[in-house]
Amino acid sequence: MKIIVDTCVWSLALRRKNVEHNPYIDELRNLIEEIRVQLIGPIRQELLSGIKSKKQFNLLKLHLEAFGDIDLEAKDYELAAEFFNAARKKGIQGSNTDFLICAISSRRGMPILTTDKDFSNFQSIFPVILHAPRT
Repeated sequence: MKIIVDTCVWSLALRRKNVEHNPYIDELRNLIEEIRVQLIGPIRQELLSGIKSKKQFNLLKLHLEAFGDIDLEAKDYELAAEFFNAARKKGIQGSNTDFLICAISSRRGMPILTTDKDFSNFQSIFPVILHAPRT
C-alpha cells in the first residue's frame, strides 16, 4: 500500500544540517526502499517553494522526479472542500493542502505519514488514516 508523505516529513529529511535519529526520517527511508511513497502535486510544490538557489531547486526537483504524482480528480477537490467546511463547523482549522491530503487519503484508502498534529484533529471529524513510524 502506498503512503502519502506530508511536506513536514520531507522537510525533516531534506535538511542540510546533520539530522539526528528521527523515526519519521527512518520511516521515510523504509518507504522509499519499499517503493511505497506517494507524492501529490501540492506537496511537490510546497517542497520546491522557497528554495533560494536555482542549483538547489534543480537538484531537489531532479530527486523528486523519482516519485510520481497521483492524478487528482474533481472529486478530490470537492471532498477537500467538504472536509474544510466540516472542520470549520467544529472550530478546527487547516490549510487547503491539508484538506486535499485528507480527501485523497479518504477516497483512496492511503495512509498519511505526517508530524503535523492537525491531522489527529481531523481524524475526529472525517475518515483519515495516519501511518505511524514502525519501531
